[in-house]
Amino acid sequence: MTRHAFLITIDTEGDNLWRNHRSITTENTGYLPRFQDLCERYGFKPTWLTNYEMAMDPAFVEFGKDVIARKQGEIGMHLHAWNSPPEAPLTDDDWRWQPFLVEYPDTVLRDKVVYMTDLLEEKFQTKMLSHRAGRWAFDERYAAILTELGYQVDCSVTPRVNWSYTRGAPQGKGGTNYTDFPFKPYFIDPQDISRSGNSSLLEIPMSIQYKYSPLMNTFKQSLYRLRGKQKSPAVHWLRPSGGNLADMQRVVEMSLAEGNNYTEFMLHSSEFMPDGSPTFKNERDIEKLYEDLEALFSWLAPRFEGQTLAEYYCKFNQP
Repeated sequence: MTRHAFLITIDTEGDNLWRNHRSITTENTGYLPRFQDLCERYGFKPTWLTNYEMAMDPAFVEFGKDVIARKQGEIGMHLHAWNSPPEAPLTDDDWRWQPFLVEYPDTVLRDKVVYMTDLLEEKFQTKMLSHRAGRWAFDERYAAILTELGYQVDCSVTPRVNWSYTRGAPQGKGGTNYTDFPFKPYFIDPQDISRSGNSSLLEIPMSIQYKYSPLMNTFKQSLYRLRGKQKSPAVHWLRPSGGNLADMQRVVEMSLAEGNNYTEFMLHSSEFMPDGSPTFKNERDIEKLYEDLEALFSWLAPRFEGQTLAEYYCKFNQP
């Protein structure tokens, strides 16, 4: 039986950014080897999608270079526009509003992507091939720059999720609406990132499924509108949130039933640290997280093989 690909993507960034601190720490670096060891025990290979502050952390750079040298994972790029050089304020307080990169002018968008790419390649002495946009905000301009710089994979698309209700810059239109985007991998159309096309950039959408049936979703959306609310329909991600093992397994099964040959997991690096996120606040929460991870990985291992995003691209791109 052909084994499916298990893709682990970690948004590798500063500690508890949900608190919107004015200064960012990177203590979560010290908690990452435990997760890396767990992955290796099951033959899985994380892709560490790395942000500016983590690229500037010598301890994380040492960790990442070791992972690369042993071929046990990949370093990719992740970019939060409001604190990633070069600075180019978009609002009266970018740290407060946390604008999406796609809200910035073309030249600023390009400069930030080029800067981060050069920084990561210098720090880790390897070509950057994989990427995820900060706050999941992606567009055609962004895709064109990634393609030009030689990226092979993007994993910013969250099918069935509408981020337009999530604000960035006060004057902006919110995030990207992925409601009707494909849920299977596809080479992006340079003119429309929601369609398959002839670019060299492979989109690998996140594994996400609706929580409710289509009929129930329609009912709930109507109810939201009557109450004057705007919300994206409820979904389950292949992402730990504390005690959601059964939901994650359901996402895997539904993704395979749709004909996917992979499933894509995500978490933030700070979520491996007590009080590094709103979800996992203390040591007990972290131990429960690892119980769920152990159960999920042991359940996946017989049917899935670990691949980095770049490794999946190579196999996908074979004639």
